[in-house]
Amino acid sequence: MPRMSVFAQFQQVKHQWLLCLSGCLPWLFVAATHAAEALPDLALQFDTVSQTLVSMRPTSVKDSFDFLPSAHTNTRQGDGYYQLGDIDIRLRLKGADRWHDFSTALQYKQINTLVATGNTLASAEISGDLPGIPLRVQRDWINHQGQLVLKFTLRNPTNDTIEIGGLGLAMVFDNILSGRELDEAHQRASYAEPYMGLDAGYLQVVRLNGQGPALLVLPQQNAQFENWMPLLDRTESNGRPLIYNDPTKRTHTFEGFYDWMVFSKGFADTEWLHAEQWNTPQSLMLAPGDSYITSVKFVLTPKVRQLESTLVANQRPVAVGVPGYVVPTDLPADLFLNAASGVHSITVTPKESLAVFPAVSKGDWRHFKVQGKAWGRARINIYYDDGQQQTLHYFVTDPMRTAVDKLGEFSFTQQWVDDPNDPFKRSPAILGYDKAAGSVVTQDQRVWLAGLSDEAGAGPWLAAIMKQLGAADAEQVAKFEQFYTQVVDGRLQYNSGDKQYGVVKSLFYYAPKSLPDFSYDPKRDWSTWASWNAQQAASPERSYNYPHVAAAQWVLYRLARFKQGLVNAHDWRWYLEHAYHTSMAMVQLAPDYAQFGQMEGDVFVAILQDLKAEGMNAEAKKLTQAMSKRAEHWASLAYPFGSEMPWDSTGQEEVYAWMRYFGKTAQATKTRDVILGYDFTVPHWGYNGSARRFWDFLYAGKLSRIERQLHHYGSTINALPLLDSYRRDPRDLYLLRVAYGGMMGAMTNIDQQGFASAAFHSFPDSRKFDDYSGDYGTNFFGYAFGSSSYLVNDAKFGWLGFGGTVTQDEEQITLLPKDAFRNRIYIAPAKLWLTLDAGEFISASYSAKTGQIELTLAEATAHTPKAMLKIASFGKPYRLTSPNKPFVGRHAITLKPHPMTVELMPK
Repeated sequence: MPRMSVFAQFQQVKHQWLLCLSGCLPWLFVAATHAAEALPDLALQFDTVSQTLVSMRPTSVKDSFDFLPSAHTNTRQGDGYYQLGDIDIRLRLKGADRWHDFSTALQYKQINTLVATGNTLASAEISGDLPGIPLRVQRDWINHQGQLVLKFTLRNPTNDTIEIGGLGLAMVFDNILSGRELDEAHQRASYAEPYMGLDAGYLQVVRLNGQGPALLVLPQQNAQFENWMPLLDRTESNGRPLIYNDPTKRTHTFEGFYDWMVFSKGFADTEWLHAEQWNTPQSLMLAPGDSYITSVKFVLTPKVRQLESTLVANQRPVAVGVPGYVVPTDLPADLFLNAASGVHSITVTPKESLAVFPAVSKGDWRHFKVQGKAWGRARINIYYDDGQQQTLHYFVTDPMRTAVDKLGEFSFTQQWVDDPNDPFKRSPAILGYDKAAGSVVTQDQRVWLAGLSDEAGAGPWLAAIMKQLGAADAEQVAKFEQFYTQVVDGRLQYNSGDKQYGVVKSLFYYAPKSLPDFSYDPKRDWSTWASWNAQQAASPERSYNYPHVAAAQWVLYRLARFKQGLVNAHDWRWYLEHAYHTSMAMVQLAPDYAQFGQMEGDVFVAILQDLKAEGMNAEAKKLTQAMSKRAEHWASLAYPFGSEMPWDSTGQEEVYAWMRYFGKTAQATKTRDVILGYDFTVPHWGYNGSARRFWDFLYAGKLSRIERQLHHYGSTINALPLLDSYRRDPRDLYLLRVAYGGMMGAMTNIDQQGFASAAFHSFPDSRKFDDYSGDYGTNFFGYAFGSSSYLVNDAKFGWLGFGGTVTQDEEQITLLPKDAFRNRIYIAPAKLWLTLDAGEFISASYSAKTGQIELTLAEATAHTPKAMLKIASFGKPYRLTSPNKPFVGRHAITLKPHPMTVELMPK
């Protein structure tokens, strides 16, 4: 080795002395050896043994918030525990079959530190932390113009070419909710969301409370974001940590950590062989004597809404998809690209899936139209002049109306069961479905899945009735009333006295002794808590079962009230009264969980509003009092988003709705911001608007495990508060983009036959929709409740349509709605919200000069002789100029045998 200079020797002695001095201290502060201004935005601490980074605190936050899990140091130190700065490598000699795995996290031992000179904060030769590896690996922490860079240099000192098939950079951030109360979790914890866009990829880390600053991890050099590999928590029988596993227990309060995969072909060819990856898996051939440098940069952005502007400022390619990255074949999407380099070429994978056409650019943004061609996953590959590559991930669906019609048909045929001999008296009914088996789920050890209650059991019939809200079919409604009158009324729901309509937890249960003729599947484990007996299944104590029944009653009320001849078992008043009693029973019979926000909780606000509109004042008063108590309780809490789970993304929907209803604007805004802490816009159909969920596959999936779920029901129900918030302030396009991503995500779950999956498996060993329909019904509730089209005039991108196509002439801008129901339109420049409880919009034309709006309504049908229009303005009030009669707070417009136009004018 060359002889070191005197200065370098002094620096090394000084560095080692500081390491020894800090040996009795848990951390070595960068400030001890480097000027405080070196990193003005981040305060850093390194582990003195491994030189991994264990604390990263933004200096702008005055409390002790940390992006890294320093608060868990006492329980996360030693062999196997990953930290930021650990690296995973899978390699083999060129031409060999077997891969070999190495991880710096596997052993926790003193690192071989190197002299840190210039702008290097810390440096180490870490090959000794990778026993047996045929590479020399160096890690450097660098101050790059005030921003932190993590750099790895891999050198091949052998005489053989080495293929690197797995190169993973551990992304360890504090997403550990275990042992924390809700307030602390929201203040201290963060969620990391990946965009696997190769050279344009990034990782965003956002606090649970939705407040800034947020953290971006960006490729700096040769760090294409190819894949996102979970670090699990399995151990061998002898307790020695397995490679690519972290002992931190993954559970309802901890999703787990991940690796940013620069290369992943070594996994795609083995463990992930049967899964379709987001990007084409690559490997690196490292010739003898060659080196490879890979590095990422850590950048702060003041707010999550400013993420894209921060990317632009860091000269990263940025993509904005409108309305997102789900493209129905009848609804072309807009794509805007902002990059420092020119676009050399664009390709599509598979070739027949999408068509991409250039359109008129908008300032610095290149504009393209994206047309869906073939159902399923698709990828746009963008090649820039500077050699960088970006991938955008799309999903092509059927037209939304077609998809929803298929869902209804599948529900009432393939999932319809009429078996009078069923010992649990679940018939006739719409049961859950197993796509792989091609049959309904008549039994499962998680008994609610086959018991018509809970989210997974009620989900199939909930989706079926919510479909009728905007796309009613007479035969399907008739079948549903059979189910309602014979199974729901008196079985699933019962009158416990004084009209307290309790909802049971499951009609299916485990009781082999009392049901000797029923053949319980011996291959299933019936010994766990999930196999309720008859008494447990009959309990009304779970509040989350009530919204499903209330939603069905509310839809039947709407169909009976605003349409003709669809509902026959009971009149509209009967269904509305029962929706009221169900709402009250939830509070009275299930108070423990009713203290929390409920999924589908928007329906309770709708029921109250309809009670008032119908003049049912006594019922409205009682329901207002009951719900006001809940709202006051939530308003008194800093973060009122608890549930039966330690943390959840379920209750925010209802909490927001009641905060708005009772005029608690500050609490509603806070709830919205919290949603933005786990629900983002990302150039990827699976993650765009996909609110965080990672445990419901345990309760509703066929593949049951802790795993980040894509477009689980959190996507649509969390979209509802964001949509409402956007309508109140249409300047905030970010809200609409996140919300509409969630709404469109619900369409991807519906396959070409009409089967709707609970969610998509994000782990790279699967990457497919779950085979169980599970709790998709709640997902579709959110879609049905919020299905709408938006006409937007954005200062940056111009006229845009979310859920509809936009055309423009000298006089008017016209929106043609393409959502499944076509009964709600929002005109953003007028801040006008138009809804039809009967009837359908064909188009809406807006005059920017006069504010005049022309609505074209579909022709009359046997069930819809009149349109029922509601006008809600968040700006100037509007009036309907056409003749109409008031009807339950709506404008009743007599329809014609052909489309007709009505006019709205500002007052």
